[in-house]
This record gives sequence, C-alpha cells and structure tokens, in this order.
Amino acid sequence: MRRPDQAVRAALDAWAVVMPTVCSGCDAPDRALCPACRQALLPAVHSSERLGVSMWSALDYTGVPRRVLGAFKDGGRTDAAGALAVPLRAAIVAALAAQPEPGIHLVTIPSSRGAWRSRGYHPVELLLRRAGLRASGVLRPSAETVDQVGLGIEARRRNRAGSLTARRPLGGFRCLIVDDILTTGATVLEARRAVLDAGGQVVGVATVAETRRRHPVTGGSSETR
Repeated sequence: MRRPDQAVRAALDAWAVVMPTVCSGCDAPDRALCPACRQALLPAVHSSERLGVSMWSALDYTGVPRRVLGAFKDGGRTDAAGALAVPLRAAIVAALAAQPEPGIHLVTIPSSRGAWRSRGYHPVELLLRRAGLRASGVLRPSAETVDQVGLGIEARRRNRAGSLTARRPLGGFRCLIVDDILTTGATVLEARRAVLDAGGQVVGVATVAETRRRHPVTGGSSETR
C-alpha cells in the first residue's frame, strides 16, 4: 500500500503529464513549487519601521520569494497562493501579538482598475482567504497611480499621495494594514493616512516580504519555521 506522500507525488506526476508546469521559484519541471523553493518560503518574521510605523514581514524580498511573488502577482501563478499564505499569516500573527488589546481589523489596499483588469484577482485578499483570514474593505481608490516599479522613494510617495480614501467614517476603528511587498513603504503609509484621516487607528503593517537592504531590522520574532 502506498504511503500518503507517495500517493501525492504520483498524483502530481500524473497531472504534470496532462498539464505541464514549472516551479515558479526556479523553473524546475513538473511542480508548481519544488520542495527547495517551498522551504525558501518558510517564514522568519522580522520587524522594521517606516516613519515611526511598526512593520512586520516574514520573508526577505530576494531570491526565491521575489521570483514566486512576481509570478503570483504578475504572471497569473495563483498556484503559489497556498505557500505564500503561510508567511503572510505568520507576519500578521506576530503583528497582532504585539498589541495589548484585541478587536483589530485587517485592511488591504485596493487594486487599481488597471491592475484588476490585468489580473482578475486581488493578490493580498486571495492570500488572506487561503490563510483563513478576512479583510475589512474600508478603503477605495480616489486617484489613479502609475506602476511603482523603477520609481525612487520620493517619486513613490508623490505617486501614492492622496490616492486612497476611506469609504466611511472610522471612529473607533483599529486596524492592521496588510500588503504583499514592503519596499519604501509609500503604499502602506498612504493607506495609513487614509485611515487616520477618517478617524481610525493603525497599529502597524504586516507583509509577506520586505526589501531589507534600505531599512535596518528593529526586532525579531519566534514565528519562524
């Protein structure tokens, strides 16, 4: 009788014949994510700051995480959602553990119309669903933005400034902003501004991955492997 892991491998091998695929982390054949790339996506949560705002991220945005996230966001590789949901959940757990009071909502950043037409899904909300979590849709776009790729820190801030607004007054509303990739922080800080302007409170930010070379780490977490 086959062991469960052998049965799974056999099923994957059979599926690969019908629907050929490659690993979104290294292009190895026959697997959406090979074992080595899955290992590279295991969370090791760290914290940092942007303009005094605490931020928790589970991965470094480099190597395998960068390739898998890129394929997931812009290559239609939603087959990586389950693996990416694990580090996102770990970052959220670490961020919420730092809060003395419960009742904190998760808030995502809405996609632009162009991004939605291109992808057909909201990447972060898909990851939250796979993690068994749900966001409060309190923000909406209020201005069009351009793709942030290639923009410097100030250009990113100008691009995002005033691009979001709250759908309703947020008095008494406490939230954690959730996103996929943290670089300069322009996007999540714009979301924070929109929440604050509506009377809400932002306790921090949680992301799947962070570009750490620009910002020193301020702490660690036991939410690792």
